[in-house]
Amino acid sequence: MKKKIGITDKLFMYVAAVLIPLLLVVDAVQATRYKRLEKEVAALEDKQVELVEENRKLISDISVLSSSDRIEQLAEQELGMHKAKSNEIVRVEIKGQTHE
Repeated sequence: MKKKIGITDKLFMYVAAVLIPLLLVVDAVQATRYKRLEKEVAALEDKQVELVEENRKLISDISVLSSSDRIEQLAEQELGMHKAKSNEIVRVEIKGQTHE
């Protein structure tokens, strides 16, 4: 005895025959996109680590370059400056001016 396949059963088989490979292709495309984005995130994280290290180095350089000892040494050696003695200090006071 042979069972007769109805129209809805045939339609279901056709849809399944088309839909299953289509879903597998979509899954493969999504996996590829995920891997690409994962690599991009890893590259950005590496860049972030590099920039943080560079920033630390620059902050250290700023600290060294702006130290008062270094500035005093440069002023004395390169600009011929010296610490003012008390008799070299002149105080100027201006009266009657208003600040706007």
